Amino acid sequence: MLDAAAIIAEAVAATGVADGDPAVARHLARLCAALGETGDLSEAGEALTRRQFVAEQGLRLEARQWLAERPEIAAEVIEAPVFLMGLPRSGTTYLQYLFDRDPRFRQIRTWQSTLPHPPPGLFPETIAPRRAAWIEARKAHPSFAGFAALHLYDEDGPEECHAFLQHSYGAAGLNNLFRVPAYFDWLLDEADLVASYRIHKRMLQLLQHRLEPRRWALKYPNHLLAMEAILAVHPEARFVMTHRDPLPVTASIAKMSWNLRGLRSATPPDPAEVGRDMRHFIRRHIDRILAFDAGPHGARVIHVDYAALVRDPVGGMRRIHDGLGIATPAAVAQAVAAWRAANPQHARGRNDYTLAQWGLDRDDLSALFADYRHRFAIPEEAR
Repeated sequence: MLDAAAIIAEAVAATGVADGDPAVARHLARLCAALGETGDLSEAGEALTRRQFVAEQGLRLEARQWLAERPEIAAEVIEAPVFLMGLPRSGTTYLQYLFDRDPRFRQIRTWQSTLPHPPPGLFPETIAPRRAAWIEARKAHPSFAGFAALHLYDEDGPEECHAFLQHSYGAAGLNNLFRVPAYFDWLLDEADLVASYRIHKRMLQLLQHRLEPRRWALKYPNHLLAMEAILAVHPEARFVMTHRDPLPVTASIAKMSWNLRGLRSATPPDPAEVGRDMRHFIRRHIDRILAFDAGPHGARVIHVDYAALVRDPVGGMRRIHDGLGIATPAAVAQAVAAWRAANPQHARGRNDYTLAQWGLDRDDLSALFADYRHRFAIPEEAR
C-alpha cells in the first residue's frame, strides 16, 4: 500500500529540501488511503504511481528552494491571469489551442509541465535539451489506443495545469486517472485548494522569471471547481468557460476515464461503474458552476458556446477578447483561422462513444442536467 509519509520523506531525502507545505501531506495521505480502499492498482501500477508521486514531490520541493534562495522569483507578479475551463470534454483544449495563436498570452508548454526548473529565463541554454528529454521520456509514457482522437495534443503545444495541481494532489482529474470517487468528493468538500493554487502559482513564477511580461492563459477543465480558491490567490483572475451538451460530455469523460484507469488497474474497470462515477463527477461540476454564477463574482466568467466556437473560432475569440477588454489584432484573427483550417474536425481520428456503453440513460441525464442546460441555453446535440 502506498504510504504518503514515506513518499514525501523519500523526496525530501533526494532533494535535501525540507517540506513546508502541510496541506500536501494531508492531501496525499487521503489519496493514498483511497487508492488502498478502491484503487485496485496492479503491482506494476502501484510501483509506477509511487515513482510518479516521489518525482512530483521532488519537483514541488525544488521549486520551494528556488523561491527561497531567490526572493526575486517569489516577488514575480502573475498579472490578471485568464483561467480556461469548462466541463471536462467540453472543448477546453480546443479553446486553449486558439488562445495559443495569440502571442499576448503565455501558456505552460508540454515539456515545462514535467521539467519546470531551472527557470528558463535564467538558464535559456537548458530549454532545447529539456524539450528533447521530455520528448524521449514521453515515448515510454503509458497510453492507450485512440488517445490522439480523444485529446488534442502536440509535442511542443500548450499543456494544461493538471501536473502542477497534482504537486499538491489538488487536481480533480485524479478521479479520472484512478478509481478514487471518495477522494474526489473529499477534495471538493474538505481539501485546502487555496494551498494547491499557491503551489501552482510558484510554478508560474518560476516559468516567467526574467521573461517578457505576458498574461497567463491557464487551461484545466476542473479549474471551475475552485474558482473561489483561485480568486483568493489571484484576485484579478478572469475565467473563460466553455459550455456543451452535458450528455455527450458524460459519455466522453467516461470513455477517457475507463481507458486511463485501465492503465494501472489489476482488473479491467467496470464500464457501468465508471459511468456512475462520471454521472456524479459531472453533476458536482455543474453544482459549482451554478453556485459561482449566482454569487458575487459571477460576472468574472466569460461564457462560450462550444458548438458556436467550432463553427466560427475567429468570431468566438473576438467575443472572448471583448469580454476581457482587449482588441483582436488582425494577425491573431488570421492565425486562429489558419489553425482551424489546418486542424479540421476528426483530422486526428474519430472519438466515438454512446451513453449505453457506460450504462447511462438519456432521460435520466436529461432530467439531472436540465437546470444547467436551461441556464446557459445549451442545445441538445444530435444523438
